[in-house]
Amino acid sequence: MLAPSGIAGKPTSPMICPCLFPLLVAVLPLPRGALLHQDDFQADAGRWVTEQMAGGRVTIAGGALVIDDANGCTVWWGEKLTGPVVISYEATVVNQGGPRDRVSDLNCFWMATDPQHPGDLFRPGHGRTGKFADYDGLRTYYVGQGGNTNTTTRFRRYAGSGVKPLLPQHDRREPAVLLEGNRPYRITLVALSDGIVRYYRDGEMIFEFKDPAPLSEGWFGFRTVHSRLRIRDFKVTRP
Repeated sequence: MLAPSGIAGKPTSPMICPCLFPLLVAVLPLPRGALLHQDDFQADAGRWVTEQMAGGRVTIAGGALVIDDANGCTVWWGEKLTGPVVISYEATVVNQGGPRDRVSDLNCFWMATDPQHPGDLFRPGHGRTGKFADYDGLRTYYVGQGGNTNTTTRFRRYAGSGVKPLLPQHDRREPAVLLEGNRPYRITLVALSDGIVRYYRDGEMIFEFKDPAPLSEGWFGFRTVHSRLRIRDFKVTRP
């Protein structure tokens, strides 16, 4: 609060025109931890975009997004994110004897764009069907946790040209970073303004990458194949 002006023995505070207040507010950064987006999945509000091969289905109700997939599926948050951001959610790979209850592929894309149409990931005719190869041309960060029937956990930065390099330190196979069925995990993805990218599971950092050409904006998506995922408590905040 500005001090009152004209008090004896104290300097007079400069007057600020009220017309400047909107401008001052507009340029201030959001505070650390500010909530940008969230979904508690109590109902389908039309905020997600599903790309799925035949044989599966995606439902939203009762506090969960359930991806029941046969041949490949990506479910995108429909709004573009602008970094720096922290994306977090609870995810469970369901293993209760269902026809697709395979403990595998708790995967995700973040800061994803199509280099041919960077402003609109969902333009008509984009050609993505849910088949994994359809995403090779994106520019994005990707983690496949418990992939290849729960034998690998990998981080990649897709270049946008079909190139998806896999660094040796980003190809992990030890049991500690693979999946357990029916266990809720808190997944946290980070994309910072200095190019630092991180992937956490239950507070443990699994991957860190310093990107020399950071992906500063793009879309987030859940990804799986022939598995059943239950997602809860989705949030996007400022770091």
